[in-house]
Amino acid sequence: MSKRIKKGRDINGVLLLDKASGYSSNAALQNVKYLFNANKAGHTGSLDPLASGLLPICFGQSTKIAQFLLDGDKRYFVRGKLGQVSDTGDSEGELAEYGSTKDVDDHKIKSSLPNFVGDIKQIPPMYSALKRQGTPLYKLARKGIEVEREARKVCIHEILFKGFDEDILSLEVSCSKGTYIRTLIEDIGKSLGCGGYVIELRRTGFAHFDITQAKTFEDLEAHKGDSLSNIDSALLGADEMLPALNSVYLNLEQSNDIKFGRKILFPGLDSDQKVKLYDEKKEFIGIGQSNNLSEVLPKRLFIN
Repeated sequence: MSKRIKKGRDINGVLLLDKASGYSSNAALQNVKYLFNANKAGHTGSLDPLASGLLPICFGQSTKIAQFLLDGDKRYFVRGKLGQVSDTGDSEGELAEYGSTKDVDDHKIKSSLPNFVGDIKQIPPMYSALKRQGTPLYKLARKGIEVEREARKVCIHEILFKGFDEDILSLEVSCSKGTYIRTLIEDIGKSLGCGGYVIELRRTGFAHFDITQAKTFEDLEAHKGDSLSNIDSALLGADEMLPALNSVYLNLEQSNDIKFGRKILFPGLDSDQKVKLYDEKKEFIGIGQSNNLSEVLPKRLFIN
């Protein structure tokens, strides 16, 4: 049997991409993967095609941390048009009149916003990637099929009012994972009696990272020049994406045991605590998890 030939380079690291509006997260991923000539890559925390902003892309071994990134909080800048609603919740859908904005002003909007801060419940939109019996809801919606969705609890940490002009509301929102900003704008609009839909959405923060740290595809393309090493410098280490996890430094014997999938004795950690593991050379080798017996077990290893 012939051995499968790998396409692209085996590179590891995380790119903070500033995704442009108009591209799906997967299209952005494929473009970046081609630019880096990477063998393996995946994105985390997908963005709608309409949305722009921070999209972490993981290469090689770093794809193993994607599930840990998904729990991070997000920050957005959003502009919503009041007075109409959309069947998709954004400007790409079919619009319908909902209510007058005649009596809506800055004061009325600011007074309504505290009602949406804290733990709230949202009904996921039909135009979403959530699945019903294996089928994404947006595929059902495109066929004109609407199914009942259960409300889900999310947390809005902060909403900052940034302006209201010509029926366009601008906000900055800090929220938990799983929050639908389209639904938030719809709900705020309905609470004002006029309805609303998203016309611009930009993710400005992801976990502890800020949009100012991200690179656009055009930035990368221009910086690449004739050498891939020029853009490799834009990659972050996988461990930099996990600031909330404590670091554990192992000696040679412990490193070997962990690399072979064996648990090690390591007193001093809380039970059921995830930690970053570094070998005897202080190189990051993965994520471990402690138990109530003062042991650390390998959880995700970053070794070949």
